Amino acid sequence: RDLHSFPTRRSSDLNLSKKLNVDLAIIDKRRDKANECEAVRVIGNVEGKTAILLDDIVDTAGTLCGGAQILLDAGAREVHACCAHAVLSGPAIERIEKSCLKSLVVTNTIPLGEKARHCGKIAVLSVGHLLGEAIRRINNEDSVSCLFL
Repeated sequence: RDLHSFPTRRSSDLNLSKKLNVDLAIIDKRRDKANECEAVRVIGNVEGKTAILLDDIVDTAGTLCGGAQILLDAGAREVHACCAHAVLSGPAIERIEKSCLKSLVVTNTIPLGEKARHCGKIAVLSVGHLLGEAIRRINNEDSVSCLFL
């Protein structure tokens, strides 16, 4: 997580881990310049566990793959990842294919390129039903917040 968003993000992450009844570990990362980020350490215990990395956007996949390796080095049994928006630019697919990641689950908010569609580690979930339900609820003047809790 970026340090400037850590307190807010930590709170929502804790809520998610409680809802799922799972432990929470956080990867501390440093961002020296735009589009360059380095995962530096794990805060929490992942030893012997299946780790799932959550991210909002994956662009070049450097931080994602580095984070996966750090989790494995910290004793995780295996590492999976998911993200809402898969930009997957530049070396992203090659990095994902060569990484220790077992899988990367993404949504279809951004169409995947040819290489990404053929990457055996990437699975795509559609957000169509979710967006349709949100539109229906807005049209009926119902709450949409329950869709995202």
